[in-house]
Amino acid sequence: MTVHRAITGAPLAPVYRTAPRAEQMRTAKADWVIEWAAAGFLLLAVIATFTLSAGMLTNWKIHYLTAGGNFLEKLHPTTYFTLLAFGLLLLRSRGPVGEIDRMFSQASLLVPYLICWLLLLVQMFVLERPFTVIIDTFLLPVLLCLAIWQMSPTRRRPLVWAIHAAIFVNIVLGYYEYFSGHRLIPLTLGDIIVVGEWRSSALLGHPLTASGVIGAYVMALILRPALCPPILVRLPLIGFSLASLMAFGGRTALVTVLAVIALAAAFEIWQLLRGKRIPLLAAAGAICVLFAAAAVIFAALYLGIFDKMLLRFSSDKGSALARFATIDLLSHFDMRELLLGPNPVRVNALQTQLGLNYGIENFWISSIVQFGLIHTALLTAGLACFFIEIVRRSDRAVWAVLLLMLAIAASSVSFSSKNIQLAQFIILISLLLPRTPSTAGARAISRDRRPSLPAQVAGQGL
Repeated sequence: MTVHRAITGAPLAPVYRTAPRAEQMRTAKADWVIEWAAAGFLLLAVIATFTLSAGMLTNWKIHYLTAGGNFLEKLHPTTYFTLLAFGLLLLRSRGPVGEIDRMFSQASLLVPYLICWLLLLVQMFVLERPFTVIIDTFLLPVLLCLAIWQMSPTRRRPLVWAIHAAIFVNIVLGYYEYFSGHRLIPLTLGDIIVVGEWRSSALLGHPLTASGVIGAYVMALILRPALCPPILVRLPLIGFSLASLMAFGGRTALVTVLAVIALAAAFEIWQLLRGKRIPLLAAAGAICVLFAAAAVIFAALYLGIFDKMLLRFSSDKGSALARFATIDLLSHFDMRELLLGPNPVRVNALQTQLGLNYGIENFWISSIVQFGLIHTALLTAGLACFFIEIVRRSDRAVWAVLLLMLAIAASSVSFSSKNIQLAQFIILISLLLPRTPSTAGARAISRDRRPSLPAQVAGQGL
C-alpha cells in the first residue's frame, strides 16, 4: 500500500497495487480453461482411437488406406484431435517455447526418438514415398504421451472411464459378431473385402488389433487394481474380457495373457507359502471364484463354444509358412537395397509371388523392407528410448504390456504398417498404469507446479 500526497501536502486515499495479482488471476484462469479444453480434445481422441478403425473409415468411403482422396483423408481422426489438444497446451502462459522446453526437460528421452523419427521423415521425402505412414504410427503416440502427462488426475479421470466404456462396447460387439456370424464392419485389405473370416473385430477393425488391445486391458485390470473398478466389478469384468480373446482369435495375445496370469498366480502362491497373510473372506471368495471359473470353462468346452479358436492351434492355415516366406523375402535383395530400402513396386511384386498378400508378419523385417536396415536400427533405438521413458512414468505392471507388444511385433504386421495400434497401447499404459508418486516426489512436484485456479481463488479469499 502506498499513500500519495497532493501539492498542498494533504494526504489522499490509499491506493492498493492490485494489478499484478489481478494479472496472475487472469493468467491462471486462461490456463485453466485451456487445459480443460485440451482434456476435451483428448477425450475425443481416446474415443476415436478405440472406435474409429481403418476398416470403418474405408467403409465410410474415406481414403485412409486406399488409393485416392486428398491429404486430409490420409490422417486418422485421433491425430487431428491430439494435435488440437497439444496445440492448446502450447498456448498456456509460458508460451510455446517455454511449454516445449518444460515438456521435454521432464521427458528428455523423447528427444532421441524424435530425432530418429525426423531422419526417417527426411528419407521418406527424399525417396518420394508417402510420409503419412510414420505420422499416425510413430508420431501420434509421442504427442499423446506429452499431452496426457500434462493432465492432472482430475482431468484424466474422464479419459480413464472413456477407455473402460469403449473397450466394453468392443467386447460386447465382439461376442455378437462371433455368435451371430454377422460382421458389423467388413474386414478389408486395402480396398479388397476379406470373406470367410470367423474372428471378430468389433470397432477395432482387425481381429489381431482387437486381441492385442483386449489382452493389454486384461493385464491392466489384473496387475494394477488400484486404478480399476471395485473388486466386485473387476472380477466379472476380467472374466468377461479374458473370454472374449477366444472370440477375437488372437493366439499370440491369448497365450501371452495366460502366461502372465500364470506367473502372477505362481508369485502369489509363493508369497503365501512364505507366510503372507490374507483375509479369510478374501481367501473364501478366491476359492469360490476359481471353482466357478473352472465350471464355466468346462461347460464352454463341452458345448463347443470355442472350438474355432482351439482349431487355430492345430491348423494355422499357412501362418507358419508365411513366416518362413517372410524370412526368405530378405534373400531377394542386394546389400544396397537392404541398407537403404528396396523399391516399393519390387517389394509388392515379391510379396505377391511369395504369398505374402496379407503383409510381412514381423515388425523388424517389414521395417527393413520399407525403410532399410539403417533406418530400422535408428527407429529401434528411438523406440527403446521412448519405452524407457514410458517405463519411468508407469507402474511395474507395464512390463507385462511391453512383453505383449514385443510378442505382437514379432509375430504380425503390427506397427510396421499404417495404423494406430501403438497409440492404443500407449493410451492404455499412460491412463491405466501410471506410476504412483512417492510422498517426497509428490511434494517436489507440487512445489514445481503452479497452483490451479480454484486454489488461487481460495487462497486470496475471493
